[in-house]
Amino acid sequence: MERNKGIPAPEAARFALLKKWSIVVSIIVLLLVGFMRRVKIDLGIDFSFLPMVNAICNSIVAICLVSAFYQIRQKNWEMHRKFIYAAMSFSALFLLTYVLYHFTTPETTYCHQDVMMRKVYYFILATHIILAGVSLPFILITFSRGDTFHVESHRKMARWVFPIWLYVAITGPICYLMLKDCY
Repeated sequence: MERNKGIPAPEAARFALLKKWSIVVSIIVLLLVGFMRRVKIDLGIDFSFLPMVNAICNSIVAICLVSAFYQIRQKNWEMHRKFIYAAMSFSALFLLTYVLYHFTTPETTYCHQDVMMRKVYYFILATHIILAGVSLPFILITFSRGDTFHVESHRKMARWVFPIWLYVAITGPICYLMLKDCY
């Protein structure tokens, strides 16, 4: 295992625990997302402001990811970690508000008539949803590897997880802006 410039030794036991939690959390999230379109809960509160909150959270995640990438290129792993923790925190906040919104609010459909823009919207939405669902366990495991200082395996996985996570973080606000007039 690689040890350089003050990076602590890998924590195998903690990684094993985090990896298990990554899988459990991924399953729970995917089940929640699957049920939220079928189950509606009336809490008597208007959550129509949450799509904007979700778009802001995703935008902050994208900024954090780009900043983390920049910091690791500068070999500043401590700042890289801080930006990744921020990205994970805003992703968690996004997930909570996203699930809350979709469990309590009727689904919004695309309302614009332009056929080409409708196709563009649904393409972006479909790729966003599919990649968000598929990437979640990999994001969590990549995070777990980095958080437990398994640097080489973290690096290998992050090379392909990072661009997918960034795409999801950027396309979320794009979908919101394209759907904004339809809420």
